[in-house]
Amino acid sequence: MADWVYPLGSAADGCWDVSLGTADSTLVVDGWAHTGLKVASLAPESVVELPPADEERIVIPLSGAFTVTVTDDEHHLAGRRDVFSGPTDVLYSGTGKAVRISSRQGGRIAVATAPAKVHYPTRLITAAETPVELRGAGSCSRQVHNFGTPAALEADRFIVCEVITPAGNWSSYPPHKHDEETDGETHLEEIYYFETRVADVPGGAGPGAKADAIGYQRVYASDERAIDVAAEVRTGDVVLVPYGWHGPAMAAPGYDLYYLNVMAGPGRVRDWLISDDPHHGWVRQSWEGQEVDARLPFGAARVS
Repeated sequence: MADWVYPLGSAADGCWDVSLGTADSTLVVDGWAHTGLKVASLAPESVVELPPADEERIVIPLSGAFTVTVTDDEHHLAGRRDVFSGPTDVLYSGTGKAVRISSRQGGRIAVATAPAKVHYPTRLITAAETPVELRGAGSCSRQVHNFGTPAALEADRFIVCEVITPAGNWSSYPPHKHDEETDGETHLEEIYYFETRVADVPGGAGPGAKADAIGYQRVYASDERAIDVAAEVRTGDVVLVPYGWHGPAMAAPGYDLYYLNVMAGPGRVRDWLISDDPHHGWVRQSWEGQEVDARLPFGAARVS
């Protein structure tokens, strides 16, 4: 059976901390075909490059500012302090183009990918343009940056967004699936890339505290295909969801949780259509009348 959980370092390749499912990935995951992710930590004045390939890409600063050259066109991404500081500028490259990423000060960069055949133009989406959604309510409140969704970006195959969940909350909940092409559901693989941090809470971890910022991810079978993931996750870890019910993604008390989602599949329609686990879908109705968690939005993001 394929491995669906990749702790930090287990999917490294050369200068890349993570290289999974991309055109140049050397680590092959059985049954994985529609999405990819690369993550790199850049020292000051360093560069990473991706050759032309039949895949579309979106470059996402995790921390720091970057210059991205697509073929001969240079784009400056203002970036952010970290993933908990609100949205960032991102750059969609289109297909069949070389991508060069550099940083004067250094930082961490992610590149989401998907095999694609239809070409769309390179596009910069600024932090100010990024649709920010506060989803759920109460202890299921989370913040979603929808820069790579169909409503925000013209693309061929993938859907890309990032989610921030305050300490103690559950997101990617109720558990849901998107693993078949039916009325009301699309077939999409999904990548979760995680980062965690100690939350800024009264009486929180002070000098000398041995904090270990953790979260948790659950994936389980929706049909005869076996899958059973209950993973403890930290910064740099990746969980692949090929099929099945997935959720919750849990931010442990005391620790905020971030994840980058990359989704794509073989269906004709680029859309995120899901089915809730019928045992838990009723939870959505319980949010009516509840307030959104007052800790949101992170980074004083403008909510659309």
